[in-house]
Amino acid sequence: QVQLVESGGGLVQAGDSLRLSCAASGLTFSSYAMGWFRQAPGKEREFVAAISWSGGRTNIADSVKSRFIISRDNAKNTVYLQMNSLKPEDTAVYYCAAYSVLYSSYPSAGPGAYNYWGQGTQVTVSL
Repeated sequence: QVQLVESGGGLVQAGDSLRLSCAASGLTFSSYAMGWFRQAPGKEREFVAAISWSGGRTNIADSVKSRFIISRDNAKNTVYLQMNSLKPEDTAVYYCAAYSVLYSSYPSAGPGAYNYWGQGTQVTVSL
């Protein structure tokens, strides 16, 4: 079955960097667009970033656009989220998600487009 396993979360201080990884299995990774979402306590899940199957197109939320970078390595079936200049408001559980695509389109920011989800990894940013 399809599995998405996030890693790389942790407790950091404001201004620090973290790189999240999401390892995918049970699917043809290069046929899937990948995304990152996050959910803070008491808040709805929100879009962070997404990347097309080829890696050639990315979609980044305005709130993180200058600080976060999404990338993927299809040879390793892994998608990454490089998070720089972290702020306390970035504290959340970060989820990796995937949806199948037939052609390279602008990767979706809508959670409803995604077929598969990981269990999440906690990121906590302290002052």
